[in-house]
Amino acid sequence: MPELPEVEALAAYLRERAVGHTVQRLEVSSFSALKTFDPPASAVAGMPVRDAGRHGKFLDIALGDDLHLIVHLARAGWLHYRDAFKSPAPLKPGSGPIAIRMRLDDGSGFDLTEAGTQKSLAAYLVRDPAEVPGVSRLGPDALALSETEFAERIRSRNGQIKGVLVDQEVLAGIGNAYSDEILHVAKMSPFALTGKITDEQMGELYRAMREVETDAVTRSVGQKAAELKGEKRAGLRVHARTGLPCPICGDTVREVSFADKSLQYCATCQTGGKPLADRRLSKLIR
Repeated sequence: MPELPEVEALAAYLRERAVGHTVQRLEVSSFSALKTFDPPASAVAGMPVRDAGRHGKFLDIALGDDLHLIVHLARAGWLHYRDAFKSPAPLKPGSGPIAIRMRLDDGSGFDLTEAGTQKSLAAYLVRDPAEVPGVSRLGPDALALSETEFAERIRSRNGQIKGVLVDQEVLAGIGNAYSDEILHVAKMSPFALTGKITDEQMGELYRAMREVETDAVTRSVGQKAAELKGEKRAGLRVHARTGLPCPICGDTVREVSFADKSLQYCATCQTGGKPLADRRLSKLIR
């Protein structure tokens, strides 16, 4: 799933390539992807692309004076920029993985695509980003917080630190991959309880969050949209590296699996050498 660094990079890429151009038309192939109906997709024809930014993991494409195309790419969604489309013909409903296409006045544009059968990509055409439920519920952006504010947000929820870090109402922008990376850098168990984290540990966690997220943003911004996934994978220490050696200590990276996701960690670096129980309802080692 694209997280804060990748969405920031996509916004930067759109600011470079699309801002200043005029929308020729917005085509919707997967009607379930566009969650709003007023204004209709046809309303953006002739509007300039004014800006591109983000709200947490939501991409915000500002159109004309008062419209925003807000996109949540979910787990398998992506943005593919095209210098030119092969055909001027409008998309047909159910055009493979393409959910939405925006054509611009110079013949370029982009596709919003989603792989797999579980369709979760969501787009909203709104006058105010706050009209999008997921945006209105967001906590403050992770990179906008001071150490004191970060600690207050984390301690506002009782629970395991992994779950609190990815709770978008607590902090906006951190997802499954980078939370694994942050906890590895902070040398903290993913199941440490927020109520038992010391001030010193909280400071280390904050510095790890800043290091991981800012490094990922630095590496990502300036990359072409097509190269961002590879750049993300290349920078990961433990996430999605089950069975490989930890780059810090050489121990084997381990995994805990859940119903629809998993986390990765290094026992030597994070849990005093104790493997975490890989059972959904187990008593978790802290």
